[in-house]
Amino acid sequence: MKYVDTWDLESIFPGGTKSEELQVKLKDIEKQINEYQILLRDWDYQTQSVDAFKTILSKQETIGKGLGQSSTFVQMWHDAYTNDEHANVVKGQIMNLFSDVQKLSNTFTKKLVEIPDTDWNNLLEDKDLAEVSFSLNETRDDGKRLLSEAEEELIAELNKDGLAAWSNLYDTVVSIITIPFTDKEGKTTELSVGQAMNRMYADPDPEVRKQLFDNWEAAWTKYGPIFADTLNHLDGYRITLQKKHQYDNHLEEPLEYNRMTDKTLNAMWSAVSNNKGAFIEFLNQKAKLLGMEKLGWQDVDAPIALGDMNSTSFTYDEACDFIIENFASFGPKLTEFTKHALENRWVEAEDRPNKRPGGYCTGLPEFGESRIFMTFTGSSSDTSTLAHELGHAFHSHVMKDLPTLNRQYAMNVAETASTFAETIIGNATVENAKSKEEKIALLNSKLENATAMFLNIHARYLFENAFYEERAKGIVSEKRLNELMVAAQKEAYEDSLSSYHPHFWCSKLHFFIDSVPFYNFPYTFGYLFSLGIYAEYLKNPEGFEDKYIALLRDTGSMKVEDLAQKHLNVDITNEDFWAAGIELMGQDAKEFIELTNDLI
Repeated sequence: MKYVDTWDLESIFPGGTKSEELQVKLKDIEKQINEYQILLRDWDYQTQSVDAFKTILSKQETIGKGLGQSSTFVQMWHDAYTNDEHANVVKGQIMNLFSDVQKLSNTFTKKLVEIPDTDWNNLLEDKDLAEVSFSLNETRDDGKRLLSEAEEELIAELNKDGLAAWSNLYDTVVSIITIPFTDKEGKTTELSVGQAMNRMYADPDPEVRKQLFDNWEAAWTKYGPIFADTLNHLDGYRITLQKKHQYDNHLEEPLEYNRMTDKTLNAMWSAVSNNKGAFIEFLNQKAKLLGMEKLGWQDVDAPIALGDMNSTSFTYDEACDFIIENFASFGPKLTEFTKHALENRWVEAEDRPNKRPGGYCTGLPEFGESRIFMTFTGSSSDTSTLAHELGHAFHSHVMKDLPTLNRQYAMNVAETASTFAETIIGNATVENAKSKEEKIALLNSKLENATAMFLNIHARYLFENAFYEERAKGIVSEKRLNELMVAAQKEAYEDSLSSYHPHFWCSKLHFFIDSVPFYNFPYTFGYLFSLGIYAEYLKNPEGFEDKYIALLRDTGSMKVEDLAQKHLNVDITNEDFWAAGIELMGQDAKEFIELTNDLI
């Protein structure tokens, strides 16, 4: 079937970032915020009925959906067209509205904290409120950290030129960076960051990868001082806020956000550290196959083509059909949803200049729909990425009929459905291999994800943890950031590479996201948690889709330890759970080595 590989942005707000309809929407949101302020001002739990409280929650929902719809649209547009300078103007408008809402949300939260426990419990006896009690209790508990209302208002106002501003500066600088590439005919092309990254990791020619990596590192080195300032001030600002809000250390906030304990986090990383041997052996074997003593940083995700076999590739249409076909082996609900998303232009996948790098799934809350951003270049890895993002979208889809407060799941469980979907496609590509050579190539592609989760993301975590510890004592220089990054990479990869990426800290967007600190360990959590679910599916596939959906629907209303206990009957504070998931992927690494031993 034919699929369009660009978004239909006109159906959201016609006219791009200069849309008149968007401006009307922002004016309406401003009106809704003023009404919300009056409702909050007049609300007193002692004198007003429970219906008044539910009216406030309803107004919050209306504003949240409107702001979410508007900000998502502008971000989508800017990511697809990074040369649109007006996008930042509209982002500023939306940022101001978010700031106003944040101030009022703090007022609301403080009002909840002031309610005595007995009265609070009586309030939650209402049928509608009982249904969202987990979220309301969480908000009330979080509110106990808040400073005075005046102080929180000032923080919300300063955030526009603090956390959010530093994060936006990063996006702006990245949008103007280009990476030169000279082909065999001597023609030099300036690639966007996204284009250069995709080719640097996926090109079968080691000379191309090496040239791009050298130019890539040089580009980030050139802008390194700007990014060092940005990272220092963004996280310095965050550390100050954490101290004022009585967090004991820099990990407490991200753990709280991800609804998990430090015991769970430590068990997961301990399992990774103690069980990564198979993946180091895989990298060593891959180096031999590629005729290298050790892989360089840019070679870790390199494709493998043996003999006369070309690397497995897909057109965008073929990738979509392949995903639909293999999702069908799991369940009809995932399959029908995927068809709808692909046929209705929910995906921006075109390979062109002026797009930001990376991929993601985002939501349009007023539509009750998701949208996916990526750059599709034809590799099996890109096909897996598309499946990954469709998994995210499916997760949101199966929760759309739940109360809004029960749909706010944290990042770690957000990676569950995406990784599950990617696993289906990764396994399908290996099973469909037409030869030993193709199976090796596809196992390599599948193992790229495992090495990312157990090695690359471990390095990100080690780096960020070390950086926060040093940043708490003062500014960390660009040189020191590079040293911390290389040290983290060497530890995570057990020094198995011939070269490392000193400026990885500034080339990775995740370190500069203002909304979520430690945008790293949730990926590994979700990956391994998903493997545990997939293992349960393999044991008893009949009717599993409904059980899977039941788990996804609970992700916004439970702590992750309770979620695992309820749906998988496992204790995730125990290292054994995580080690079992790692062993599943370790089997792929062992199979890769066995298949290639006679080729060395």
